[in-house]
Amino acid sequence: MNTKIYNPLTTAQIHFDHAADLLDLNQATRDLLRCPMREFHFSIPVHMDDGNIKIFRGFRIQHNDARGPAKGGIRFHPLETIDSVRALSMWMTWKTAVADIPLGGGKGGVICDPHHLSRSEQEQICRGWVRQIVKNVGPSSDIPAPDIMTNSQHMLWMLDEYETICGERHPGFITGKPVGMGGSLGRKEATGYGIIISVREALKEVGIKPENTIASFQGFGKVSRYAIELYQQMGGKAVCVSSWDNDDQKSYSFRKKDGLNLKELDSITNDFGGIDKTKAQELGYELLKGEEWLEQEVDILVPAAIENQITQDNANKISKHVKIVAEGADGPTTPEADTILNKKGIMIIPDFLANAGGVVCSYFEQVQSNMNYFWEKDEVLAKLDVKMSAAYAAVSDFAKSNKLNMRDAAYVISVDKVARACHDRGWV
Repeated sequence: MNTKIYNPLTTAQIHFDHAADLLDLNQATRDLLRCPMREFHFSIPVHMDDGNIKIFRGFRIQHNDARGPAKGGIRFHPLETIDSVRALSMWMTWKTAVADIPLGGGKGGVICDPHHLSRSEQEQICRGWVRQIVKNVGPSSDIPAPDIMTNSQHMLWMLDEYETICGERHPGFITGKPVGMGGSLGRKEATGYGIIISVREALKEVGIKPENTIASFQGFGKVSRYAIELYQQMGGKAVCVSSWDNDDQKSYSFRKKDGLNLKELDSITNDFGGIDKTKAQELGYELLKGEEWLEQEVDILVPAAIENQITQDNANKISKHVKIVAEGADGPTTPEADTILNKKGIMIIPDFLANAGGVVCSYFEQVQSNMNYFWEKDEVLAKLDVKMSAAYAAVSDFAKSNKLNMRDAAYVISVDKVARACHDRGWV
């Protein structure tokens, strides 16, 4: 991992500024969209199991809601910063726009490490987060969802707290809920499957069949795990995956040249996507340094962990065999690395297009919750395929017709949609 100081908001604003220049946006529109419309910072007191009271810092950022209610996940992470939440909220605005769903962009977070918190302590954080922000979120204003180190149980606690305070049922308040409690079938697979749908469409354009490709993945959380699953179902061979080791406080890569076995890996992985390195070696996996997932001689790289992973320092280590980088994480590639990869002729499927499957299916869940009528899994995944394929085609066609790379095309399409919505509302 790059140890230089990195600010994801700077990266998000650099990409926005470039899109704004290409669109020749007026200054008022630039000023409105370059920063969030609203920010909420708050403290969450928690009665710890040892009898002490600890204060956790929480955030909710609403970047823009011109196209619909804000939408975005809630992260639990010990290194969470307000600028990372700002950047993620901005990316969510572009993500909902490129996927063409009637929502805006938001993001939330709490500075904490669930690895070291009991179930009771995590529940208090969830309920405390809702109590602090309840007046400023809701099914018609801001709809949260799970993100890094949060899950369906966290969402259900938050929903219960919201409904308890309101005294009414509001299942559409939050998405990522457990199936049977207002959650949607297909939601857990959605982000990972969406990534591979976009990879499939990219491979079609260059005339390569998925079964003739090899891939390496960063991360083994819910996003990467299901990306690997669909990729293998399409016939692709996944040979390497990286995972964070909480005991050693660093990542490792696990390689098996004849292909990863998901069933094996699932059996030795904790709830946070951490693979047991000792058991993995016993099962025949090579244990490599964390960054070596990126150096494999493969056709496809899928960074699906956190931001700032492909940088100026390591971009040149990427094999000449790599044809596609599909960004499963938000902001995994720095602008400097972007330039290097473009010069190498590598297609980058940008984050807010590649990983839009999660918010697409969250939108589906919101619709189902509000109707109190739920679709079968095959219907959900079929609708996801249609949405992701259409979004990819729109960006690809625009890129070709305007001689842009995929990232610039995705930004121009998204920023233009949001800017027009702001203008039509009379804001700018």
